[in-house]
Amino acid sequence: MSQTNTPAAGESADELPRPERFADVKGWFWPVDQLLFDWFLARQRETDQKGDLLELGAYLGKSAIFMGSYLREGEEFTVCDLFDSPAPDDPNSAEMDRSYSTLTRRAFEANYLSFHEALPTVVQAPTSVITSKVRRAGCRFVHVDASHLYEHVHGDIAAARELLLPDGIVAFDDFRAEHCPGVSAAVWGAVATAGLKPIVISGNKLYGTWGDPARAREALLAWLRTRTDLWHGVEEVAGLPLIRVRGPKAKSPTPPASRHAPFPAPAPAPFASPEPAAPGLLPSAARRVARDLLPPLLTRALNRALAPSRRR
Repeated sequence: MSQTNTPAAGESADELPRPERFADVKGWFWPVDQLLFDWFLARQRETDQKGDLLELGAYLGKSAIFMGSYLREGEEFTVCDLFDSPAPDDPNSAEMDRSYSTLTRRAFEANYLSFHEALPTVVQAPTSVITSKVRRAGCRFVHVDASHLYEHVHGDIAAARELLLPDGIVAFDDFRAEHCPGVSAAVWGAVATAGLKPIVISGNKLYGTWGDPARAREALLAWLRTRTDLWHGVEEVAGLPLIRVRGPKAKSPTPPASRHAPFPAPAPAPFASPEPAAPGLLPSAARRVARDLLPPLLTRALNRALAPSRRR
């Protein structure tokens, strides 16, 4: 674990990210999944389900920043990623070079600290070590978004199962992406042979549990019926109902607030109405209009009527 904030050699503090909004953090965390993360994590809070949070694969911290907002006192949030470390094997090294060449731990930390006061526990290592770093059966929510290679995802699934509470939730990213067939094979293989029970799928993620999914599924369906910005349907998969969700116009939940957000501009001063003319006085322009348009007799009468009273 490291919570030092000193820039790495050759890297100045000015070069680190200072996002002013959650949307400024780079990453692939779409509104539909923000809504589902919010729903699962908020439900755990509302039902007083306690436990730790875990993310395998962090990139630049977008989903980690979001998850960190749901951490409660006495809980721990752990993030595991290779960051700048060498990959453990040649295929993984090639994947890192191809997809994450700009990834640095310092960028992750700078992004995270823009929204939170302290870093999570950071494990800079392959995800294969995570079961020795996190307590067994202690996590209520695990997000798996690390390697896309089948062998590694298979190991991440086994780790998630070991580290989750009996009714904990796991979310798998890229389980249906065409460039990640290894993720799909490993996740659906766990459904077929390892007791993983899917609850809901979005365009990018599958959410499931190794516990009983019925109560979460029914509560989620009740919530989805109230959303006009999300489409949902239910199909039977592996003998269980599976919810499908789409939302190209989904409205994101309120995001975490950046500590670098600019101060709002001061509200404009209210418009000051001009002081009314003193009673009994007619503006000169109006007097001229009266003189030009009214007969002389009426003009003199009007001026006498509007003239201020004189002391006698």
